[in-house]
Amino acid sequence: MMLRRIPIVLLFFVVFTAFTPIDNSGDLLISEGFKRAEQLYSDMLKEQHDYRLYPRTANEDGTLKNTSLKEWTSGFWAGNLWYLYEYTHKQEWKDAALAWTNTLADNQYNKSTHDLGFMMYCSYGNAYRLTHNPQYKSIMIQSAKSLASRYSPVTKTIKSWDQRLSWDGKTMWHYPVIIDNMMNLELLFWATKATGDSTYYKIAVNHAETTMKNHVRPDYSTYHVVNYDEKTGKVLNRETCQGYADNSTWARGQAWAIYGFTMVYRETHDKRFLELAQHLADFFLNNKRLPEDKIPLWDFNVNQPGYRPLWAYDRDKYSDPIPRDASAAAVVSSALFELSDFSKGEQRANYKNEAVQMLTSLSSSVYLAIPHTNDNFLIKHSVGSLPHHAEIDVPLCYADYYYLEALLRYQHAEK
Repeated sequence: MMLRRIPIVLLFFVVFTAFTPIDNSGDLLISEGFKRAEQLYSDMLKEQHDYRLYPRTANEDGTLKNTSLKEWTSGFWAGNLWYLYEYTHKQEWKDAALAWTNTLADNQYNKSTHDLGFMMYCSYGNAYRLTHNPQYKSIMIQSAKSLASRYSPVTKTIKSWDQRLSWDGKTMWHYPVIIDNMMNLELLFWATKATGDSTYYKIAVNHAETTMKNHVRPDYSTYHVVNYDEKTGKVLNRETCQGYADNSTWARGQAWAIYGFTMVYRETHDKRFLELAQHLADFFLNNKRLPEDKIPLWDFNVNQPGYRPLWAYDRDKYSDPIPRDASAAAVVSSALFELSDFSKGEQRANYKNEAVQMLTSLSSSVYLAIPHTNDNFLIKHSVGSLPHHAEIDVPLCYADYYYLEALLRYQHAEK
């Protein structure tokens, strides 16, 4: 009888273990998070053999969706692999990271996008940091030159997109700058340190100062898109592209702002940027609509009076429940670990505690995928762009990237 019961007990143990949330104690949370990444990404590598296809998300039918070289998310997959190598020191992850990084080289000459920070700093930036390969340094410098070519001394910003109609066709965006662009400034700060040329640093600071002036509202929420007159530098419109309404606060946009201004303070030691980053973080953390598990709604003002979406919003479809954006939480968690380092006293402790709470939620069975699910991405329940009816409640490669980065920053904070 006992011998017959052993397989049943063993099966229960295996199933229970597979579906048990990761322990939230520091070292174990970190180690188990990377263990899960190894499990999922090992399966991903079995399916991915073309190094010019970069895993991005899941299609509506549940199949893997890749992205191409010039898409803004192309560098995250290589970055994920570099973070996995950084933690494990295993050659297999380094080899995979190198394979997907090296196919991105042509982007160093891409002057048609502001996203070179995402595309090249997350891939080649990590590659150079971990290998010190001088070839990667050269590629990074050229990438910074290409990014700097989009800077205007009139607007004192880097143009995000070339002239285009707004996503809903109601406005001509002559010189649009989006809050996401704060994330790309890190490449420019790095370039000044690598070359000694202060031009990159000055461009980054000018862009940050202008963004601070024109993107941030009095309550420290943020606009997504600011449209400038490229001849005068005057602000023409403040709108949204991925948020609920022009005057609402898109959760990931606020996340980009928190992370971006924290990084700018690190590079400049200008307390204006630190104070702004703290105010931006406080808006996010103290918002009455932030759920108890700290994973935000995709927009803080969705369905609220005074906020009118100018797109085909299906309230019945997206209100029960309102979609969360785990990618925004991953970005904020990573940012808060760094912001905590720059803060003092109770504020320092609070930011770290909030970062850990977000990371713990992301590491729970609600948001962290088990093997053979979620198209082998780590994080579930992110939103790409609800106004475009695209990537809603799906995995996203950049949610994984900032989750892994948050784990590494947590590890550093615990030392």
